[in-house]
Amino acid sequence: MVMWLSLSVRRFRLRPSPISVLSILSAYPSSSSHRQNPSSDGDNFEHSRLTTLGTLGAPTPLFTSRRALDVLSCYKLSLASISSSSGTVESGGNQRPEGGGKTQPTKSSSCWIQTFLPESVQPYALLARLDKPIGTWLLAWPCMWSITMAAAPGEFPDLKMLALFGSGAVLLRGAGCTINDLLDRDIDIKVERTKSRPVASGILTPFQGLSFLGLQLLLGLGILLQLNNYSRILGASSLLLVFSYPLMKRLTFWPQAYLGLTFNWGALLGWAAIKDGLDVAIVLPLYCSGVCWTLVYDTIYAHQDKEDDLKVGVKSTALRFGSSTKGWISGFGAACITCLAVSGYNAELALPYYPFLVAAATQLGWQIMTVDISNREDCNNKFVSNKWFGALVYSGILFGRLVS
Repeated sequence: MVMWLSLSVRRFRLRPSPISVLSILSAYPSSSSHRQNPSSDGDNFEHSRLTTLGTLGAPTPLFTSRRALDVLSCYKLSLASISSSSGTVESGGNQRPEGGGKTQPTKSSSCWIQTFLPESVQPYALLARLDKPIGTWLLAWPCMWSITMAAAPGEFPDLKMLALFGSGAVLLRGAGCTINDLLDRDIDIKVERTKSRPVASGILTPFQGLSFLGLQLLLGLGILLQLNNYSRILGASSLLLVFSYPLMKRLTFWPQAYLGLTFNWGALLGWAAIKDGLDVAIVLPLYCSGVCWTLVYDTIYAHQDKEDDLKVGVKSTALRFGSSTKGWISGFGAACITCLAVSGYNAELALPYYPFLVAAATQLGWQIMTVDISNREDCNNKFVSNKWFGALVYSGILFGRLVS
C-alpha cells in the first residue's frame, strides 16, 4: 500500500499543470527577439525555462525535448496572432512590429515541418520550400491549363496526367530551389530574407544539397518516363533553363523573363503529353501568356529584396523598372490576358471561358493597381494571391472545354 501511494504521488507530480505550460510559453522567446540576438537568447531561454520549472516544482526533463519546444512555439505563435498588443503576425509568416519597420520572419510558415517531420529531414523539406507551396502552384497552373485545354470537347481532362504533373511540379520546383540555393549561397547569406536558408546558413553542406538534388531529379525522371517520347525529349530540354536560371540575376536585369520561360514550360509539355505533339496556334499564345504573367508576379516579388539586391550587386526587373514598375507590369498584364484570349479562341473553348477570363483579368488588375511596391508585406500578399489568378483561368478552361 505504501508503495502504491508513493507511485500515485509521483505520477501526480509529473502531470504538468496549466500554470506550468503558460509559464514555459512566457519563457519561450519570440522569433523576432531571437533573431536580434541569436548568440545569447538561446542561453537566456534555457536558463529561464529551467528556473521556471524549478520554481513550479515540475521536473526539468519534462519539456526538454526539442519536438515539444517546437509544438509550444507553434502554440505561442497562434496566441500571438490573436493578440495585437505587441505587433501583427503577417500571413506570410512575418511579424511586423508597431510603428512600422522591417518585418522579421517567424516560425509559423514552417511550423508543420518542425512538428511532423523528423529533425534529420526538416532541413531538406525547407530546402525544397515545402513550407511555401505558392511556388508549386505557380509552376503547376500552366501545366493544368494546357492539359485541360487539350482534352476532348465535352470531356474532363485526364486525371492521371493532372496527378503526374502535380507531383512533377512539387519535385521540379523543389529541384529548382535546391539548384538556386547551391549557386546563390554566397548571395543568400547577405540578404535578410534568405540568409536563414539551409545551405546559406550552414545547416546543410553543399554536398548534402547536391545529393538531395540528385534524389529530386531521379524522382522527376520517374515521372517523365511515364509520358510519351515526344514529351520526354521536351521535358528533358527544360533542364537547361532550370540549371541556368539562377545565374541570370548576375548577368541581366531581366531574370524574371528567364524565369517565365522556365516556369511556364509546362504549358508546352502538358499539351504534348496528351496530343503527342504541339499545336503552335494554341500552345504558343498560352506559353507567352504565362511568361507575361510571371513578369508581373515576380517583379512584384522582387521588390521585397531590392535594397539587398543593390547591396550585393544582383539585378532584377524591380531595379530595372523602379518607380515605373506599375506601367511596365500593366503592359505585361494586358499582354497576358490577350494571349490567353487568343489561345482559348484558337482552341475553340466555349463561351464560359470568357467570363472567367474577365474575372482573372480583374484579379490581376487589382494586384497591379493596389500593390505598394515599397511595402514588403503587401508585395508578398499580392504575389501569393496569384494562385487565385491561376485558378480562375483554369476554371474558365475547364468549363469552356466541357461545354464546347
